[in-house]
Amino acid sequence: MNDHRTPVLVGAGQVSERLGDPGYRARSPVDLAAGAAALALAGVDPREIDVIAAVRQFEISTPRAVALLGRSDNFPRSVARRVGADPARAILDVTGGQSPQRLVTELAAAIAAGESAAALVVGAEAISTVAHLIGRADRPDFTEHTPGGLEDRGHGLDGLVDAELDRHGLRGAPAQYALFENARRARLGQTREVYAHGMGALFAPFTRVAAANPHAAAPTERTAEELVTVSERNRVIADPYTRYVVAREKVNQGAAVLLTSVATARRLGIPSGRWVYVHGHADVRDQDLLHRPDLSRGPAAVLAVTDALAQAGATPADVAAADLYSCFPIAVTNVTDTIPLTCPLTLTGGLPFFGGPGNAYSLHAIAEAVAFCRAHPGDLALVGANGGLLSKYSAGLYATTPAPWREQSDLQGQVDAWPKVPTATEADGPATIETYTIRHSRDGRRTGIVLARLDDGRRFVATADPALLTTGEPIGARVVARASSEGNRVTAA
Repeated sequence: MNDHRTPVLVGAGQVSERLGDPGYRARSPVDLAAGAAALALAGVDPREIDVIAAVRQFEISTPRAVALLGRSDNFPRSVARRVGADPARAILDVTGGQSPQRLVTELAAAIAAGESAAALVVGAEAISTVAHLIGRADRPDFTEHTPGGLEDRGHGLDGLVDAELDRHGLRGAPAQYALFENARRARLGQTREVYAHGMGALFAPFTRVAAANPHAAAPTERTAEELVTVSERNRVIADPYTRYVVAREKVNQGAAVLLTSVATARRLGIPSGRWVYVHGHADVRDQDLLHRPDLSRGPAAVLAVTDALAQAGATPADVAAADLYSCFPIAVTNVTDTIPLTCPLTLTGGLPFFGGPGNAYSLHAIAEAVAFCRAHPGDLALVGANGGLLSKYSAGLYATTPAPWREQSDLQGQVDAWPKVPTATEADGPATIETYTIRHSRDGRRTGIVLARLDDGRRFVATADPALLTTGEPIGARVVARASSEGNRVTAA
């Protein structure tokens, strides 16, 4: 069955460093990615690479982002130059946590089509180092000018940024994801206390995995109660999130994976026991947040995982290991509420504990999946990569068992045909709260924000007095909306 064009993952590497650790070198993102690439290429001549694709760093992920210590103007080719490669193509992907798995899928398809023989995917962040050194007179300069062609795909912020949410103070992922979380709590009919315990119980096993992972940024095992109990170190970020259950971005981590065709792997003498096949894959974008009929779910993610399993002819019970994107608890439960996975749900330790290196987290998950599959021949590993506001989802299924390359179904066509909720930018009149959050600033200020429906069915964003959202059950409560030049605001009916 080993068709010569079948794509296989033949190499994976990870590097990391923590402030204060012995050997800490304050490496740049390029250096971290190059270190991981060298590990992924172990024993392979880097001149074999014909495509290098890089995950976009946080410091270039939005038009307003600033690289405080400087950056490479051609990140993938800077990494390639470090390892001695000069590929024909260099790609810088769009923003979003789906990017690593999406790139692996894209390059695997290119290999299957005969358009590539060996492709390298890289990603890295040095956010912790930048924050640590920015105020020092002897700070390094990470600026690099690297020549060569670059396919820069731009920011790709559709589904990640919403002007109406921003206008009402819904800035930053914690407050935005809290909307989903509170809607799910109401759907399940749980109290705040019961729901908080569930978030802690979900993530406590993740902390054990992170504690054993040498690349984890926060390798500390914690109990379920510790994760959700408010303390000086574990302040509330946005209701219902405490700091310990949200993604940790201050990390110094790099990862890389190498893909080749079966024919190339044979020619290079890579033992077949190191080959990991793609058994299923799917990429899809959900509806924009304000148009989704059910604010407690992100159904496109479920669709992606379901289709990847169908390609592999597998059931959830067949998955022996998984790494579901875990920027917040809802990113995990959004999948497991519908797909009953019985295996552990992280290979790395998860974004709050292993760390969230910008858009590149799932590249570490894929590297761990490769290691798992090699250590457990025949077992199936699932990687679920999430971007935006449960917006973009990429799934991959991996195993050492040979499998032909398959194409995914027309998932996007299905999503695009789903009904959409109409919206209002100026809201006046009686309404019902659908979901909410209270954003907590470091200076003690609190901002209440709701998504609600007017009686004619249109959804809108509004601010609210936090007191309105802390008494009883806000979801389902009747309110009155008023529009002004500063935005919409709701008060008790």
